[in-house]
Amino acid sequence: MNEVQERLTQALARVPYASFLGVRAELKGDELTLELPYAEHLIGNPLLPALHGGVVGALMELTALTQLTIASKSAKFPKTIDIGIDYLRSGRPIDTFARARVVKIGRRIANVQAEAWQNERGQPIAAMHGHFLMAADDAASG
Repeated sequence: MNEVQERLTQALARVPYASFLGVRAELKGDELTLELPYAEHLIGNPLLPALHGGVVGALMELTALTQLTIASKSAKFPKTIDIGIDYLRSGRPIDTFARARVVKIGRRIANVQAEAWQNERGQPIAAMHGHFLMAADDAASG
């Protein structure tokens, strides 16, 4: 495991809900993919069954925060200002993946988009758009 991947794994381990969800990270170059392995406790609607919307939203927010941390080369996670989520289809009881794209990092605010999918990346189950407050040490240098 390379140094960046190790730092990424350690950073995710410090986030309690990432541990609860069982999220794993894979970094290839500067492209981050978070994987949410299916687990029974992630089901929100047992009749379908479908993943809980909060689980999918948390996965995308965590993906956006992590990608932003990598892009800004910061040791700290930014703070979430707001996020908007479009739920596009039910999340089936299988592994789910997410990627984020940093649209812009300003002096204090960053704009990030993320999407989650299951079998095919071209058929996302949800999309997210968020604004994040950069850490003070990052804002001073940017």
